[in-house]
Amino acid sequence: MGWAIALHGGAGDIPLSLPPERRLPREAALRHCLGIGIAAFKAHKHPLDVAELVVRELENHPNFNAGRGSVLTNSGTVEMEACIMDGKTKKCGAVSGLTTVVNAISLARLVMEKTPHIYLAFEGAEAFAREQGLETVDSSYFITPENIERLKQAQEAHRVQIDYTQPVQKEVKNGAANADGDSQIGTVGCVAVDSEGNLATATSTGGLVNKMLGRIGDTPIIGAGTYANHLCAVSATGRGEAIIRGTVARDVAAVMEFKGLSLKEAAAYVVDQVPRGTTGLVAVSSTGEVAMPFNTTGMFRACATEDGYSEIAIWDSPSK
Repeated sequence: MGWAIALHGGAGDIPLSLPPERRLPREAALRHCLGIGIAAFKAHKHPLDVAELVVRELENHPNFNAGRGSVLTNSGTVEMEACIMDGKTKKCGAVSGLTTVVNAISLARLVMEKTPHIYLAFEGAEAFAREQGLETVDSSYFITPENIERLKQAQEAHRVQIDYTQPVQKEVKNGAANADGDSQIGTVGCVAVDSEGNLATATSTGGLVNKMLGRIGDTPIIGAGTYANHLCAVSATGRGEAIIRGTVARDVAAVMEFKGLSLKEAAAYVVDQVPRGTTGLVAVSSTGEVAMPFNTTGMFRACATEDGYSEIAIWDSPSK
């Protein structure tokens, strides 16, 4: 058995006609981030360090819905959240409501390592970030022209949506306008396991386009969007409310433990239990198995194992 890593950049209604200018930068970013993870393992980094390093890089990429590319609330602001967890110790840290912290995932790790708590949010989390010397910027850094346009589209359609939703055609706008939206994409995440079976997971997101101020999704909720124990590490993506209701990440571990299923069987089972079109996840087991199931049109994803296997894919067929 050797190390294994898997990462995602969002799962949902990704059209097969996704324009090259939107697809290619994300594929290149997945390849780049996968390379960073592989190099970290070759340098004998702990899985927790690997997961944090990869997610930090994904947060810095403006084309993913986390960090720099975070989508906007209904007030035109950003509220970022993240979570990190170590499988062996079950130590974890989570943050929500961030508006100035460049790398939310690193703040989540500091919550895990430097406080007696698991979860900090809003003003308290921001104050802790400054106290710890993390890089912060004016919130305008996170407000990209593309996300301003996404918010405008969502507000015109009177809906909450995830960042890859295609523009609503004017003639069908009223029929498409609903509270749930019609796209289930967002979030970045990474799961990692080393040759000794140590597991870790990290997830980060900007949430939903046009979400209410103060809305918290599945990402920072242990057992929903993020979970790791001695059996597996899981990072989920998609429609947060559905993932929370389904306790998706924890259920993968539970099905492995109590039903005796393999990681791939357990992950497929759990994704099949939640409403179609809402959920994707990446997971690794303590024995180096990798699973990347989704019940959406597609999921930006990548994985690699120490034996030389690697994959970068969006839809059912991997893109080389």
